[in-house]
Amino acid sequence: MELELRHLRVLCAIADTGSVGRAAVLLGASQPATSTQLSRIERHLGAPLFERTAAGVVPTCFGAEVVAAARDLLYRADVLGRRTEPPDGSARRDLRLAATISPILPALVTRARHHRPDQRLTVTSVYRSSDIVDLLEQGEADAAVAVDYPGRELRHSPAVAHRGIVTEPAFVALPAGHRLRHRTEVALADLADEDWFLTPDDGAGWHGVFYGACASAGFTPATVHEFLGGRLELQEMIAAGLGISVVQATTRQLAEVVVKPLAGTPIWVRHLLAWRSAAVGADVVETLFGAATAAYRDLIAAAPAFQAWAARTYRPSRS
Repeated sequence: MELELRHLRVLCAIADTGSVGRAAVLLGASQPATSTQLSRIERHLGAPLFERTAAGVVPTCFGAEVVAAARDLLYRADVLGRRTEPPDGSARRDLRLAATISPILPALVTRARHHRPDQRLTVTSVYRSSDIVDLLEQGEADAAVAVDYPGRELRHSPAVAHRGIVTEPAFVALPAGHRLRHRTEVALADLADEDWFLTPDDGAGWHGVFYGACASAGFTPATVHEFLGGRLELQEMIAAGLGISVVQATTRQLAEVVVKPLAGTPIWVRHLLAWRSAAVGADVVETLFGAATAAYRDLIAAAPAFQAWAARTYRPSRS
């Protein structure tokens, strides 16, 4: 095999997260696929790059050197891409980014603008991921951040390409005084009698995913309030005891709200970067993807509920 930039990103993700499993979540891949990728890289280089500890994995001495070199090469590749001018010598035009309401977005845009100060970036908020695909297909957007669900992947023409940023579990937000507040994880079946806040159909199959998970848990929600508002407003409604809601795993909770993992992880959500291949160069794609993954790492660092879940879920096995 030949080492490629994607292999270097795998190594950096493992080093950054301290776990093959958490790196897989960050990369939007499965844990077995990431583990296999690491094994192939180690065979190619002829020595182990990481060793297992009680807390996860850490680089070996050789691994630390390889990861440092990988970071340097990825940085140089990004700089090289940013210095590449269009073939016809024309000035760069605006990059039109369409995005769902995602906590990844603010840091993604900030980082992208920092890394590409010569590229003007305009952002359009779009709720439905299917509408985002339409904007890309019609040439009204150049790149986008959207969501879909395993088994319900967004469909698009060959003119549009996409890359998974991360596939994360969905958690549940409860009032701080809820009867299940002391549970480490909450079974969906134990929430059968609750009032729910449910965001509108997102064009990617969200309602089917939610109701399908409830059906698998043996119930149909009796009361559902359709809610389209900000994350803060949603938490205020939950804090007031008006209902509960499925939320993103990296949600920053208010003092009056607790965020808990769902036992068995019945709902997964994928965040993805999509772009028009004819309009966006590989260097820009790498900048946006790198900014998105870095933004998600920042969210993880500020999300103790997610960190605790990941530590339990991806606990390394001991030989």
